[in-house]
Amino acid sequence: MSKLNAEVISNAVDKLLAFSNGEEVMHEGKLKKGKKRKFAESIDLQIALKNYDPSRDKRFSGTFKLPVVPRPNLKVCIIGNAVHCEEAERIGIDKMSVDDLKKFNKNKKIIKKFAKKYDAFLSSDNLIKQIPRLLGPGLTKAGKFPTLVESGADLLDKIESVKATIKFQMKKVMCLNVAVAHVNMTKEEIVNNITISANFLASLLKKNWQNIKVLYIKSTMGPPTQIFF
Repeated sequence: MSKLNAEVISNAVDKLLAFSNGEEVMHEGKLKKGKKRKFAESIDLQIALKNYDPSRDKRFSGTFKLPVVPRPNLKVCIIGNAVHCEEAERIGIDKMSVDDLKKFNKNKKIIKKFAKKYDAFLSSDNLIKQIPRLLGPGLTKAGKFPTLVESGADLLDKIESVKATIKFQMKKVMCLNVAVAHVNMTKEEIVNNITISANFLASLLKKNWQNIKVLYIKSTMGPPTQIFF
C-alpha cells in the first residue's frame, strides 16, 4: 500500500514546474527566483534509505517501464548484426558490429570510455552471448549490460522501451537518485511517473516503506522538494 500523499506530490510538482518556468517559489522560508532553461530539465527522485545495511542485507536491483519516457534524450547504442546495424543507420541510432568491438582488443580503458559514452545499450539476440568474451565485464560493471533485441523486433519500439525503463540498484551507499520524468511532460504525467516509481522502489525493499527515510523530487537546475517524510 502506498504511503505517499497525493496532495503533497501535487504541490511539490507545481512548485518544481513554476521554478523551471522562471517563476518565484518559496524554498526553505525564502523566495527563490527560477530560470527557464534552453533544455528539458529531467526530474529526479532522490531517496534516502533507513534500517538497511548495504554490507549485510541483500542488495536489491529492479527495473520498471514507466508509462511516459522520463529521459527522451537518453543516448543509446545498438551492438548489432548486419540487419540491426542497417536499421540503426536508417533511423539515426549509433551502432557497433562485432568487428567494431574486436578492434577494442579487450583494452579496458577503451571499453570503459565506450561504456561511458552511452546511457544504454541494446544487442541483437544472436550476439549477446559474445559480448562478455569481447568486452569482458566492462558493460556489466557500468550497470549497462545490453537489452536483448529479438530477430524481427521493431528497433525503434525497443529503444523507446529502454528509454522508458528505470532501474533501482542498491550499491554501497544509502542514497539513490533516479530520473523519473522531465519538465516538458504534463503535470499529471509527472505525478503518475513519480508515484509509480516510488511505489515500485518500496516493493523492492525488505520492509517496504519502513526502509524509506525520505523522498525528494528535484529538477536538474532546481532546488529539492520533499515528498515523503
